Amino acid sequence: MSNIYIQEPPTEGKVVLSTSLGDFEIELWSKECPKACRNFVQHCLNGYYDGTIFHRVVKGFIAQGGDPTGTGENGESIYGAPFKDEFHSRLRFVRRGLVAMANAGRNDNASQFFFTLGATPELQNKHTIFGKIAGNTLYNLPKFDDLETGQDDRPVYAPKVIQTEVISNPFPDIVARKAIQKPEKIEHEITQARSGATKNFGLLSFGLEAEEDEMEAEVILKETSGKVKSKSSHDLAKDPKLSSVPAVHLENNEKELKEDVSNLSKIGTEEEEKSRIQKKLKRPKVESVKESAVPSDEDEELKQTNHIESLRKEFKELKKSLKSDKKNTSRTEQKKNKETESEDDNNDVLRSFHQTQEEYRAKKEKLPPAKAPNREELTLAYLAKFKKLIAGAREAEENGIEKANEQKEEVGELSDAESTGVE
Repeated sequence: MSNIYIQEPPTEGKVVLSTSLGDFEIELWSKECPKACRNFVQHCLNGYYDGTIFHRVVKGFIAQGGDPTGTGENGESIYGAPFKDEFHSRLRFVRRGLVAMANAGRNDNASQFFFTLGATPELQNKHTIFGKIAGNTLYNLPKFDDLETGQDDRPVYAPKVIQTEVISNPFPDIVARKAIQKPEKIEHEITQARSGATKNFGLLSFGLEAEEDEMEAEVILKETSGKVKSKSSHDLAKDPKLSSVPAVHLENNEKELKEDVSNLSKIGTEEEEKSRIQKKLKRPKVESVKESAVPSDEDEELKQTNHIESLRKEFKELKKSLKSDKKNTSRTEQKKNKETESEDDNNDVLRSFHQTQEEYRAKKEKLPPAKAPNREELTLAYLAKFKKLIAGAREAEENGIEKANEQKEEVGELSDAESTGVE
């Protein structure tokens, strides 16, 4: 069982479903199944699953829910249409506690989901696995197996989703789409505040005079409500000192206003013309400034020459530094040679060693470089010489062996002749 958990990828995101059977902590595979996880998290934030039931429970197999009607035939996705399946090679129906999308066919995922109550390999590559039940809440799953079911695997007392809570949102751009409703008490108080306040004339702060003034104001409002023009205090009051006749006639005022407006328009036009003339006069200055700001060909040539001179100076400095380094190295080599010569005078072994070193160096200098074009030809010539030497050595050995055999034969003949003479 531990191998199964090791094969599963790491989760990112967490949601808690509070149900009548207990809480279920669901960890999400948001990277492997982004569409399914986004859909599930958005529904949880919106409270879409609150109050829904698990309408289908097959013991030892699955527990299905997520339909707001509770029939198993409805449900919508956040995308407005069914979304595609999302399969992953490391997510398999091999144990209980997996959370997957329920569908009616291929690429037909909406809002319904189910929990696995055991291994269900027959559902592989048919349903999208997007989460798993984690922690101690996994022990609430066997409660589904204890439920009594009727027709169509529908539980008699269906478990209910009480509330959903998003603890870790893997999608920071997701926000709850459900509008927050105001409580009824607050709305009632607001409507009362907006409605007109009524005066209580039974209080001592008011009195009979205030009540009479209020009655007169209501009568005047009723009289003037049908007319277009409103009356001033001169019309309403019966004071002889105040007259309702206007001091200035409106017609004269209208003529004066028209004249003033025409004069103002003329002034405006004159000012506009002046501003236009000033702009025209200023334009060539601006152009001249722009022209001066634009670099000419001569400036570019000067820049190039300066750059070339700076490069030449750098090159000369590098040459000087290289020469000085060579001089220093040659001096150090001379010192070393002197030291070795003094040591060789004192020791014969060192002298012979240094002589052999010089011989090998001379031979190396005679050899062609590694990247020389005649390198292959020279190697072949050396091989041919080596073969000749080997062949000569073999011939010498064969000749030596033949001579030795001849000598042995001669010795044998002499011994035979001596033996016959003695007899």
